[in-house]
Amino acid sequence: MAVAARPPLFDAHLHIIDPRYPLVPNDGYLPPAFTTEDYRASAATLGVIGGAVVSGSFQRFDQSYLLAALADLGAGFVGVTQLPITTPDEQIRALAAAGVRAIRFNVRRGGSESLDQLDRLARRVHDLAGWHTELYIDAADLPDLTGTLSALPRICIDHLGLSREGLPHLLRLVEQGAFVKATGFSRGDLDVPAALRDIARANPAALLAGTDLPSTRAPRRFTDSDLDLIVDTLDELDLTAAAFSDNAIALYRP
Repeated sequence: MAVAARPPLFDAHLHIIDPRYPLVPNDGYLPPAFTTEDYRASAATLGVIGGAVVSGSFQRFDQSYLLAALADLGAGFVGVTQLPITTPDEQIRALAAAGVRAIRFNVRRGGSESLDQLDRLARRVHDLAGWHTELYIDAADLPDLTGTLSALPRICIDHLGLSREGLPHLLRLVEQGAFVKATGFSRGDLDVPAALRDIARANPAALLAGTDLPSTRAPRRFTDSDLDLIVDTLDELDLTAAAFSDNAIALYRP
């Protein structure tokens, strides 16, 4: 069966790795460069109308690369950053003015603030700047955080929650309004089409399509066929446009 045409894409998850700015080894790993020019070249045929530049474990709390990337990528692109609990209010407001829209807790790889500050910091950045909270976490670990996450204003889980075991826990959060990134398909052990259908049926506004470029440490790099899989899976539910742009724009708009 032919895949339907892909709609315009708000790339809900991408990384920019610019060696001009600080990088910190994570478990001995330093990623190769992937600049804004590299991203434009890699995404040239994808119909990208904007996207979310996400801070990785190897960038820790550096904001210089992110501010430079957002300025270079221009209108339509927003930032997802990592901050320590000690960050002054005025810095959070300045980052928001520059296009940052969320804070990230990297439970899987580290490099972010610790989970014992999750509730306090997530509420603080939401109150100050309207930010939501994103988590890179195996959904199998969600039960330990469900009470905290359910009470937060808005949350988003990376890479479909990674695991088949964790999918039921993820779906419970989705039913309560959590967003989920349809990215990084090789990073977990999920039946990806089945997970996409389950999440979309639980909440049609939940899924956010993205590239995860440059797919650092993933077993397989993103390919255009990942987006085709999303189209092929969600077209029958008439939710392709929602996942490709509408849901992300609703989440990331100021």
